[in-house]
Amino acid sequence: MLTGQVTYRMTYNNSSHIRVRFGVYHFVRRVPSDVRQHYRSDRVSISLRTKSEATATRSAKSISQRLDDYWHGLRLQKMDVPALHLVIGDKVNADDNSPTMMEAVDVYLRLKADKQTPTFIRAAKRNGRYVAEALGNRPITSYSSSDAAAFRDYLFDKGLALGSVKRIFGSVRSIINLVMLEHGIEGSNGFAKTYMPDRDDGQDRQPIPKDQLIKLQQACVREDDEMRWLLALISDTGMRLAEAAGLHKDDIILNTPLPYIDLKPHSWRRLKTKSSARHIPLVGASLWAARRLQTNESNYAFPRYCDGETCNANSASAALNKWLKKVIIDYVVVHGLRHSLRDRLRAVECPSDIIDAIGGWTTTGIGHAYGNGYTVKVLAKWMKKIEC
Repeated sequence: MLTGQVTYRMTYNNSSHIRVRFGVYHFVRRVPSDVRQHYRSDRVSISLRTKSEATATRSAKSISQRLDDYWHGLRLQKMDVPALHLVIGDKVNADDNSPTMMEAVDVYLRLKADKQTPTFIRAAKRNGRYVAEALGNRPITSYSSSDAAAFRDYLFDKGLALGSVKRIFGSVRSIINLVMLEHGIEGSNGFAKTYMPDRDDGQDRQPIPKDQLIKLQQACVREDDEMRWLLALISDTGMRLAEAAGLHKDDIILNTPLPYIDLKPHSWRRLKTKSSARHIPLVGASLWAARRLQTNESNYAFPRYCDGETCNANSASAALNKWLKKVIIDYVVVHGLRHSLRDRLRAVECPSDIIDAIGGWTTTGIGHAYGNGYTVKVLAKWMKKIEC
């Protein structure tokens, strides 16, 4: 190859109007001759900003459908149709002045100021970004039911469980409904009645067999990067994903004969329950991971997912679950590691209240509310019995 020569590789999928330029998908479609006078170019070309063919195909389908609707509207304007003002059709208002998805999120948070916990704000902004990434940051009234279905598939493709997808849809519906009401916007919410398939997410949360757990931990050591440190840390501590992803390095106590994690709430990541605050001994793969993550230059254990302002556990979940299915049996997700820890402790006849103390599960009974709980030494005694 000559010096300075640029390689420009392009492939074209005519059925979905997508092209690949340098690995990134673009939407490309010719403008019909009868509406050509409304355009400066004879084609519409838009970067879809993704390297995923499935995501690009869904986005292209949505864009193509909206263009068809718009072109239909332009054609109707030129026709002498009797009583056109009475027609209820698919014409799209090209001058739609309703707020975009991300503008709607800002309005929603302003109106819900009395409920603005850090978690509430992060969830609303994250869910709005999901919509913008999958479907484009468009006026909220432009999203159709088919767009919502494509968004549902986008979330499943990211590896999110059915429960998470339902929560995201609930949030998006609430944002759009409130903003439409506030602005006096008439019309329907495209996310209102999206079909959710039956998915057995209970199976996804099954404990991971010991042989598969060993295989997973060995793969983490081979890959030896931040994402794998996170998985390894969870595998022998049973922490929830958000608990681990939101750790500050000061929460990891290594300069002691019995290393442990001092799990406590932070402004960027709250804990699920009061009993979630706890000390967790570090053994096996989790101790290896805790030492390895000290090599990053950040104050946070996992800067890829936590920056001191937000903790993006959902993003971590999608990536980790996708990798998990490639490495071990395909029905497991990260949360299955937490269930596995409970089973492993039961297998060595660990007392139930100590299991609850290690995992941060709420223990019933009046007596358990008194005292300072178990020492790290007692907890470590049982954790060492389950090392792989």
